[in-house]
Amino acid sequence: MPAKHDINKVGVESSDFPILCETCLGPNPYVRMSKQEFGSECKICNRPYTVFRWNPGNGARFKKTEICTTCSKIKGVCQTCLLDLEFGLPVQVRDAALGRKNQAPTSDINKQFYIQNLEKQMADSPDGMSFDSEVANKSGREMLKNLARTDPYYKRNRPHICSFFVKGECKRGGECPFRHEIPEENGMQKQNLVDRYYGRNDPVAKKILREQAESKGMKAPEDKTVTTLLFLGLPTCTEAEIRSSLAGACPWVKPTDVRSLTIVEASHCAFVNFTQRSMAERSAEALSAQSGIEVSGKRAKVVWGRSRPQKGKAAASAGASSSVAATAEASGSS
Repeated sequence: MPAKHDINKVGVESSDFPILCETCLGPNPYVRMSKQEFGSECKICNRPYTVFRWNPGNGARFKKTEICTTCSKIKGVCQTCLLDLEFGLPVQVRDAALGRKNQAPTSDINKQFYIQNLEKQMADSPDGMSFDSEVANKSGREMLKNLARTDPYYKRNRPHICSFFVKGECKRGGECPFRHEIPEENGMQKQNLVDRYYGRNDPVAKKILREQAESKGMKAPEDKTVTTLLFLGLPTCTEAEIRSSLAGACPWVKPTDVRSLTIVEASHCAFVNFTQRSMAERSAEALSAQSGIEVSGKRAKVVWGRSRPQKGKAAASAGASSSVAATAEASGSS
């Protein structure tokens, strides 16, 4: 009987060549790299790994690998930019479009044991790759192909912005190896490598998914109290089948995240009311990327619910406030 894996014998990882995307590698076919075995700890599994460092081309900054080859193979991402190798998109966008669920644990002990098991699977795999996710759907892949760049985006290899220039204190002038530009306040400055790897709270991914949803008419309502999504064109199905389809398309949605689910058989639709607005927005973006939701073999359309009209005292108070404002405006004009 084989012994259990011992996390104390994980050791280190050594590799002969990094796993990089075409953008990070650069346009030079004769790029020179420096190799340092056990030069740093992987940002994901915290194991010492072989660090590669190189210059992608003229006017670019030196780049290096940030994670080990094992973590790169597990997610199918570049070791430097942590973007998907096939589409060049953030992991959060890829997983949302393909309905993949992140199965990797976050605690150190479980993480090491999980990585050991996947390393064994990759050793037995013919291509040496092993994603920690489920098989993708076709509509999601088509969306990713449309979003993917056709050519490498070498602009991403530019030097970082000079922090001294931003403060007005840089004295190196043209000899400064950093860019002398004022950064744009677009919310993209704070990006965490671990969050980008696991596909969570990635500002770039959120922007891509939001723009994709708005292009398909799935813009989130201004009223933050709206937490309902409508599934239109449903076949004859049960609540359990809809919940199962939702869990497959949006694996992060837990049963407790859905406050209520109402099926209207006469209209072939269903109202899915979420407990939190953030969960409804994330699900709407993912379902729009997947061109709807498939229930019992039929793809249904997904739209946002509408705000409820004010009733009772709320409507009366709103009417009273509007009349007071009108009276004040009239007296002011007179």
